[in-house]
Amino acid sequence: MLTRHFEPSGESLAGVRLFASLSPKQREAIARTCQGRRVPASTELVHDGDATDDVYFIVSGKLRATIFALSGKEVAFRDLGPGESVGDLSAIDGQRRSATVVAVEESTVLSMPAAAFWAVLENHPSTNRILLRDLTSLVRSLSERVVEYSTLGVKNRIHAELLRLVTPRSDQEAIIAPAPTHQEIASRISTHREAVTRELSHLTAMGLLERNGNELIVRDLPLLEQMVEEVKGV
Repeated sequence: MLTRHFEPSGESLAGVRLFASLSPKQREAIARTCQGRRVPASTELVHDGDATDDVYFIVSGKLRATIFALSGKEVAFRDLGPGESVGDLSAIDGQRRSATVVAVEESTVLSMPAAAFWAVLENHPSTNRILLRDLTSLVRSLSERVVEYSTLGVKNRIHAELLRLVTPRSDQEAIIAPAPTHQEIASRISTHREAVTRELSHLTAMGLLERNGNELIVRDLPLLEQMVEEVKGV
């Protein structure tokens, strides 16, 4: 399905983290260098290996960055939502895309050419600080996953992934909404769906996890944290 284009305004950039410190007038000027796109669910925005270098800022919806092995196995390693950006690595280093990015749900994004992206960084020092923090956070997150893949068993990786996804509701409980499918969790931690199904069933039987419609409720957040900390040696 084709994306639908529109002309963005400065207001549409207001929720984008990179531009949070800028004035409405500055955002309006930057908006003139962008193009708006409405991307239907399941539509590919960029493809691994492409030579394109636009940066995309997410206004609404959710995108997923994935890598496909030669065997065809999908490894999903990052979900992105409103306020975040994708494609900045290729804009910075001029290299080909390092992942395929697909809209998980209908999304609205603003695309910016690499040259305009660099101009923003050069003209607005505050955007450099935000970008550096975001890239540092990404490196830390990916480094943590490498350690998990190398040192943790499958069920322990499932526990760690659940802990990454939770939004605490209290000291005792947390929620994961919307609940990811078993296949989505499996692709995030490099395992198969059946292993995820078995472990989630086990966590449900022990009363730690509960399904409620399109939500997963973690009934004992301290226990889940303890389970992850023990295997990581925290």
